Amino acid sequence: MAALALALALALISSLSYLVGWQFQVSPPTIQCIVEKALIQITKLERECLHFVGASRTDTGVHAWGQVAHFITPFNYDSLETIHAALNGLLPSDIRVREISAATPEFHARFSAKSKVYHYKIYNDTIMDPFQRHYVYHSVYKLNTAAMREAAKMFIGKHDFSAFVNASRNDRVPDPVKTIFRFDVIEMGPLIQLEVEGSGFLYRQVRNMVALLIQIGKEAIPTEIVPKILATLDRRELAKYALSAPPHGLCLVSVKYNQEHLLLPSDCPTTSFGRHHTITKCKLPFY
Repeated sequence: MAALALALALALISSLSYLVGWQFQVSPPTIQCIVEKALIQITKLERECLHFVGASRTDTGVHAWGQVAHFITPFNYDSLETIHAALNGLLPSDIRVREISAATPEFHARFSAKSKVYHYKIYNDTIMDPFQRHYVYHSVYKLNTAAMREAAKMFIGKHDFSAFVNASRNDRVPDPVKTIFRFDVIEMGPLIQLEVEGSGFLYRQVRNMVALLIQIGKEAIPTEIVPKILATLDRRELAKYALSAPPHGLCLVSVKYNQEHLLLPSDCPTTSFGRHHTITKCKLPFY
């Protein structure tokens, strides 16, 4: 069997009302459930045969531009453009497959991942830009980005993040030790973008770290609170200062893999980035 790696671009504008994150469940529907149904319809395979797995189990309301998933297929494809077009034709408009490519049999979207990159956007102005309201958290308080930047650096390195994880039924005994490679605070006019890259993240860990940084940006608490909360290994300690930041400001931007996991078999079909239609081939009069 050959494994196909799917790079999914998910623009979840309406997902805030009817989707409850990535991980499979039938009702209410999840992104994994919807994509699996499309794959089953196209391949005629049973769900158990697909082994469809996502790199990151994003939470309800969280967006994803760089989600990666893989599934197993017994079929050989001369071209991936047909299945690519069929998938996007069956999926709702707020879920899109950006890219589909062949992968080595050893590739696993989740366990082969080297790191994941998340961005959290904050609109820091008295009046919110209505065009960004679905993707950006609005803070009317003027945030001290220098203090936020200093505090963000304290997360970098290998730590036990037990104090920054919410209880989850899906991860009963998660490994709380994670490595943060970088945590940047970038200002772009009224927009503040928090960029964090790590080996992996616990349930709501990013949103909890962001929530604490926002409180530090408001100058409600000092930057030195970060190592103190980390040392407690107690989620209740964080709750004294901050609750989870809202999900709509968070986006999974990319999942990174080691180079050996990206090497393609010699006889595999070329990567599909989607079909492109030219105006000269289009017979619709309004074009």
